[in-house]
Amino acid sequence: MAFRRRAKSHPLFSQEFLIHNHADVGFCLVLCVLVALMFEVTAKTAFLFILPQYNVSVPTADGEIVLYHYGLKDLVTILFYIFIAIILHAVVQEYALDKINRRLHLSKIKHSKFNESGQLVAFHIASMAWCLYVLATEGYLSNPKSLWENYPHVHLPFQVKFFYLCQLSYWLHALPELYFQKVRKEEIPRQLQYISLYLVHIAGAYLLNLTRLGLILLLLQYVAEFLFHMARLFYFTDENNEKLFNAWAVVFVISRLFTLTLSVLVIGFGLARVDNQAFDPEKGNFNTLLFRMCVLLLVCFSQAWMMWRFIHFQLRRWREYWNEQSARKKAAAAAAATHGKQQLKTIKRESGYHENGVVKAENGTSPRTKKIKSP
Repeated sequence: MAFRRRAKSHPLFSQEFLIHNHADVGFCLVLCVLVALMFEVTAKTAFLFILPQYNVSVPTADGEIVLYHYGLKDLVTILFYIFIAIILHAVVQEYALDKINRRLHLSKIKHSKFNESGQLVAFHIASMAWCLYVLATEGYLSNPKSLWENYPHVHLPFQVKFFYLCQLSYWLHALPELYFQKVRKEEIPRQLQYISLYLVHIAGAYLLNLTRLGLILLLLQYVAEFLFHMARLFYFTDENNEKLFNAWAVVFVISRLFTLTLSVLVIGFGLARVDNQAFDPEKGNFNTLLFRMCVLLLVCFSQAWMMWRFIHFQLRRWREYWNEQSARKKAAAAAAATHGKQQLKTIKRESGYHENGVVKAENGTSPRTKKIKSP
């Protein structure tokens, strides 16, 4: 009991220490794993954290190639790269976003949203480049039939498996970052929604051996999200700059249509024509009618939910725009009326006003004519 009291009062266990120094703690843990590589006794254990596991040598016409499949040891690798993601998150925050925030002098709400969009822009642009490279080098774009042929795609190339492990690590690291970044309580449910959606879809594609389809769908999603967060960054720097929101709206709708079309094509028609249609989890085969219907329903539901959020967002934007325009018109009309009254008062004071053809003074009496004395 005495040790527990001392531990709670120790600065290493305090809440403020973890919030302000979580990246340093993560860096120390990563450094320990890297140092363990230098010793033969601990090198094998260290490799569990750093490299993907479950490699298999597959003979081909050109020789043997090394492929990978998933397993429980992947959780250890994901844990290691969660700490890597925390460190990179802190680097982007400290050396890029904080410096920009000091110049912009944003409010607390805008400051939080600016940090969120800045982090996601950096992640999305890196993920888009990596995903496009994997799709191009593996030939999934040039040969669309490869998305469903030879299913299940149990054995993965190194770069495909490593990509999925890093994606899962990033979105899992986003959960403790909600605590470390002191996100407002009103923002937590919204962020938990899209973090959960990403985790469900990425883990589903990885575990159900739909990694090839998942790569293309992730690329479409990341392009739309990249434009949205770039538009938010430009909006926070200049509130009159909303052109990127229009470009994002077009790309968002197109990406939703492509996602639904490609999902129906691959899952509804492609997998339905594959000869190997049986439920065999040991071999990674889930190609049954019930499986295909559940996956399609999940994709359709998520796309419909995203479209509903998109329509709600657009209606709110238009409502705010028209309210702002009407307020500007009222302010302009009031200013014009006030200016007219001031001009009228000035004219009255200077020259009086006319009534029934007689010039009256400001108090309503006729001005007296001067009598001219005779010489």
